[in-house]
Amino acid sequence: MKNRSLNILTLSLVLSFFLLSSLPATAADFGKPQELVAKGTAVFKSFMQDPNMEWFRNNVYRARGIFIVPQMLRGGFIIGGSGGSGMLVARDSKTDEWSYPAFYTMGSVSLGLQIGADASEIILMIMTQKGLDAMLSTEFKLGGDVSVAAGPAGASAKAQTADVLAFGRSKGLFGGISIEGAVVAPRHEWNENFYHKKVSPVDILIKHTVKNPQADELRAVLPKKRPARTKHLGR
Repeated sequence: MKNRSLNILTLSLVLSFFLLSSLPATAADFGKPQELVAKGTAVFKSFMQDPNMEWFRNNVYRARGIFIVPQMLRGGFIIGGSGGSGMLVARDSKTDEWSYPAFYTMGSVSLGLQIGADASEIILMIMTQKGLDAMLSTEFKLGGDVSVAAGPAGASAKAQTADVLAFGRSKGLFGGISIEGAVVAPRHEWNENFYHKKVSPVDILIKHTVKNPQADELRAVLPKKRPARTKHLGR
């Protein structure tokens, strides 16, 4: 019986690895940080135009930081895992200017009856200084070191009080997403590659010691103030 259980667990791990590895490598990791910036910019624009994202659109300017994961992969058989690369921009509370991006990884492992694989687009709104400080650390866990809640849908929806609000879409469908337990850590090699020197997230996000024009389009689409409400004709 013990050997049978061990064999089942081993098979589960092998199948889980096969499902994750069978997904295109560029989907989770991309080839270069420049590719992630381009895809992340497109994802943010799409979220801002999504009719289901009215609360997000009206409140994203209030965030201390915005973390964009263009493709978060999930797959598994009994034992599942998820992972993806993302980029974080931080808002200067005095000038409302957005920083250039710092690169990170986000991943988690979960246990449960699950089979298959999918990909999601995720944007995290960092709402508090505690949440932003965690992003500047070596590594932290969402839901452990900082509180995380699903972002609200609809204009009249109310957000929960949390350090981080998570918004996600899978296959074009909008919905609040649960990422509690996911571990976020800086991707130092990509930061060095993108800025051509060794830099920390603090250097990029707070001190603003580096720039790269390849991220200018991203910074241009990030809102600096509450968007003006559209007035109907005749009113």
